[in-house]
Amino acid sequence: MDFSSSIACLVLTSILIVLLYSSIFQRTKTSHAKLPPGPSPIPVLGNLLSLDNKPHKSLARLAKIHGPIMSLKLGSLTTVVISSPAAAKQVLQKHDVPFSSRTIPDAVRAHSHHELGMPWIPVSPLWRSLRKICNARMFAGQSLAAEQNTRSSKVRQLLSFVRESCDNGVAIDIGKAAFSTTLNMLSNAIFSVDMTDPGSDSTNEFKELVWNMMEEIGKPNLADYFPALKMIDPQGRRRRLTGYAGRMIGVFDELIKTRLLARKTAAGSVETEEDLLDTLLGIEESSHEIDRRHTEHLFLDLFVAGTDTTSNTLEWAMAELLHNPTILSKAREEMDQIIGKGRPVEEVDLARLPYLHAIIKETFRLHPPTPLLLPRKAEEDVDLCGFRVPKGAQVLVNAWAIGRDPRTWDNPKLFWPERFLGSDVDVKGQDFELIPFGAGRRICPAVGLASRMLQLMLASLVHSFEWKLEDGIGAEDMNMEDEFGITLRKAQRLHAIPMHRINCC
Repeated sequence: MDFSSSIACLVLTSILIVLLYSSIFQRTKTSHAKLPPGPSPIPVLGNLLSLDNKPHKSLARLAKIHGPIMSLKLGSLTTVVISSPAAAKQVLQKHDVPFSSRTIPDAVRAHSHHELGMPWIPVSPLWRSLRKICNARMFAGQSLAAEQNTRSSKVRQLLSFVRESCDNGVAIDIGKAAFSTTLNMLSNAIFSVDMTDPGSDSTNEFKELVWNMMEEIGKPNLADYFPALKMIDPQGRRRRLTGYAGRMIGVFDELIKTRLLARKTAAGSVETEEDLLDTLLGIEESSHEIDRRHTEHLFLDLFVAGTDTTSNTLEWAMAELLHNPTILSKAREEMDQIIGKGRPVEEVDLARLPYLHAIIKETFRLHPPTPLLLPRKAEEDVDLCGFRVPKGAQVLVNAWAIGRDPRTWDNPKLFWPERFLGSDVDVKGQDFELIPFGAGRRICPAVGLASRMLQLMLASLVHSFEWKLEDGIGAEDMNMEDEFGITLRKAQRLHAIPMHRINCC
């Protein structure tokens, strides 16, 4: 049952009578606060009918009418939507502390993930410990440098798979291939093993599992807007996410058991290089800082967020290049000049490819991996640009709308990487017109890792092969529509046929 149908059914149920009664007599100390402007709500439902299955777009349309700081009533949940760089800076930098907590989607309560998962728990000693472990072991500059050979190895495997498809004249599912490569990069850093290969059925299964989780968390859920409905989970989102997450946790549990057995049998033998799993098992054994559940849920966050966002962005970047052949030619020309035809791309080359960097920034601008970022929650009443955000309100930052704001960007719907050439605007959370990873203390810690993986994969695919769309589809006929979960992916998968370049590999 889709969201609109669920609302229609809800209107006809007796539950609404109870909710209407409670809404009439509910008293809050912020009821007379000066909220930001917004569309007039209807009884009980508020502005829920203004949403659809692509809320990043419906909220952007409403912001054009009501302004870059807009309030809505979604059932019983007061929601403030931010749609401009200036307003985003207020929320994510100036008032970062009171907005540092999360509104918890009901689906995230599956397996108590809201109490264990780093993106969702409050800023606390546990949150600091988990983030410190990730930064030290995976995301710091020294760690990134240590994993460079692994990333290069996985990209070589990707190119080998593409070369085989090229020899056979077979189209490649770009998102699937990128997902497999990203998955193996992460699984080697965490477990020192490959979890799949680009052409396997397991890649499809894992990719769909991850997308299903993102979809259940991200799409509108009645239980989030009417707390009384959490008991019955009317759309089944928490129930389904419990199944999806349980399958992934089961995989991690088996890997952990295998490692514990190996550690036990290898006691006293020659030491091997430590990965993230070894680090976490050591912390579990030596302190009460984290336990097994924290370890499993940290892996859940790393794999779900890391694979989905990176592979989706790579797919969008390749789609935009195939949709804009002139830009693809410019990117390839830059690489031919800087790297040389026939030479593989190495990470050391990436810093000398400004047009490649501009392409990736432009992809992030038009297709931010998390279009509404993760929801924030006001821990107290906050004065924001002359308006009052009441305690307990949900705050959504519409990065998708900010990236297409005509007051900030010339020709905002146009894919034009040149806008970033000679520009200091970056994605690290200091330039609020481009915040695909968020900003402030809750910025995604994997900015550096994701950037390196994206740059290396995209540069290698562009430099090593020519590409054409399957079935004779022309660039102008490509479907560039998106599909919303908590992340943003192409509604129609990108399939392209690789061809050998003359005088190249």
